Amino acid sequence: MKFKAITIVFIAMLPATAAHAEKIDTAALLSAHNKWRTEAGITEKISYSPALAISAQAWANHLKQSNACQMHHSKSNGHYGENLYWASALTWPDGRSEQLDIPAQQVVDSWGSEKSDYDYISNQCAEGKICGHYTQLVWRATRTVGCGMAVCDDTHEQVWVCRYQPAGNWVGEKPY
Repeated sequence: MKFKAITIVFIAMLPATAAHAEKIDTAALLSAHNKWRTEAGITEKISYSPALAISAQAWANHLKQSNACQMHHSKSNGHYGENLYWASALTWPDGRSEQLDIPAQQVVDSWGSEKSDYDYISNQCAEGKICGHYTQLVWRATRTVGCGMAVCDDTHEQVWVCRYQPAGNWVGEKPY
């Protein structure tokens, strides 16, 4: 029994950065990114960066611990691009809630759906719309992505963070 107790304590002491990282299907994440890039005419595939994933997971953990899973961009100072995604919990009529199972493709596709609000010719978003997640997703010079996800224990809300290098969304430059 002592061995099991020690094992449980050891597992509980694992770093928070690994808490949800294993739940991200990196193959699906890359496939979704590359699908949107291909649709934009970008032939260069994006690859997964474990270093960016660690960094993204650390920010997701920060948002969980310090910001109640509410989205807030980090200060990248141009070192990386960043897309955020938030999901509420599934709430039952009796007040119970549980974490939704959000596939990586759904996260990426939510950013990609901003394509309809982006005008390539003017290199601007439609008035009152957001399209910067899409343009980061398809930024031609970007070569790597890494993502993290954290779930707020009390609300079962989740926040996803993906970081990109090189960063995109430079003012006055078109993504592709």
